[in-house]
Amino acid sequence: MQLMIIEIKVLVLAALWQYVQYILMAVPVNLQLGAAKTTSSRDPDKLGGSIQGQVDVRTARLIRALNNHFEGLALFTIAVVAVALSEQSTVVTATCAWVYLLSRIVYVLAYAFDWVPWRSIIWGCGFMATGIMLIVVLLA
Repeated sequence: MQLMIIEIKVLVLAALWQYVQYILMAVPVNLQLGAAKTTSSRDPDKLGGSIQGQVDVRTARLIRALNNHFEGLALFTIAVVAVALSEQSTVVTATCAWVYLLSRIVYVLAYAFDWVPWRSIIWGCGFMATGIMLIVVLLA
C-alpha cells in the first residue's frame, strides 16, 4: 500500500481550512443579515445591495479572504497534483506546501484584523510557495 505524500495531506488540510473559513464568514453574515436575506436568491437589487456592503467591515473582509482562498487553492491544487503525478515530492515541495497552508491560516487573521502591510506579505509567502512547487516540477 502506497503512503500519501505530504503535499496531498496538506492539500486536504487546506480544503478543510477553507471549510472552516467558510463557517467563520457565514456565521457573522447570518447574524448580521438574518436568514431571510442569506437564504434568498441573493440578487443585489432584492437585497438592497451587495452582501459585503451590508455587513460590518470585519465580516466583509472575511468574505474577501474566503474568495481569495478559492483563487489560491486552485493554483495550489495544480501544484500538488503536478508534484504527485510526476512523483517529485521532495523536502522543498513538502515545505512549500506547509508554508502555503500556514500562510493561508495567518492570512485570514491578518485580513480580518487589518494587519497592513503584513496581510500582503503573508499572502505573498503562500503565492511564492505555490510557484516554487510548480518550478520544481518543471526543473526536475
